[in-house]
Amino acid sequence: MEIVCTGNICRSPMGEVVLRAKLAEAGIDGVEVTSSGTGGWHVGDPMDPRAAAALRRRGYDGSAHRAREFESAADLVLAMDSGHLTELRRRGTVAQLFAADDVPDPYYGEDDGFDEVLAQIEKAADHWVGRLSH
Repeated sequence: MEIVCTGNICRSPMGEVVLRAKLAEAGIDGVEVTSSGTGGWHVGDPMDPRAAAALRRRGYDGSAHRAREFESAADLVLAMDSGHLTELRRRGTVAQLFAADDVPDPYYGEDDGFDEVLAQIEKAADHWVGRLSH
């Protein structure tokens, strides 16, 4: 399972960290969760510090993340917004949205935008855990 956003420093790594934690909490083993970006601007960079701080405030650890660019399709590819979905499909990748609605990009906004995005990601991750547990 691969979660994809633009630069792999905000939304998709937050999704990766949260989904991994929720799968472990539910006792679901054998599901590999990764994340990547449609572009390579941030390859090798750590997660945006505001995203990492939002995760820490909710008890998650995103410190090990290093950005990477999307290269190949996992069994399930999840796009953070409809723009990413369009780009992935243009590249010939079968993908679907991570959440019921687009997960907005908090990068250019205020710090509290990362907390709002994290809440949306947690809700969507709960949905995926439910689907994978059946």
